[in-house]
Amino acid sequence: MKVVSEFKEFLKEYKVLALAIAFVMGAASTAMIKSLVDQIIMPLVTPFVPGGAWKTAAFSWGPFVIGWGQFLGELINFIIIALVVFLIVKKLMKEESEKK
Repeated sequence: MKVVSEFKEFLKEYKVLALAIAFVMGAASTAMIKSLVDQIIMPLVTPFVPGGAWKTAAFSWGPFVIGWGQFLGELINFIIIALVVFLIVKKLMKEESEKK
C-alpha cells in the first residue's frame, strides 16, 4: 500500500491531473486555431497570393521550388498559439505574484 500512497502523493505534488487537462485543452485549441487560420484568415490572404491557391503557392527559382503557402499558414497558426499561451501565462503569473 506504500506504493499507492506514494503514487497519490506524486500526483498531488506534481499536479499531473492539471497537466493532463492542459494537454487535452491544448490539443483542442490547436485544432480550433488551425481551422480559424485555414477557413477564415487564409481566405482573406488568398487574393494577394499569386495564383489564388495559398496551400499550393510556391516560388520558383531555377530548378528550386519553394512552397511558401503552406508554410505561411503554419506560421500564422504558430503565432496565434504562441500569443494565446503568452497571454495565459502572463495572466497566471500576475495572479500568482498578487497572492504573494
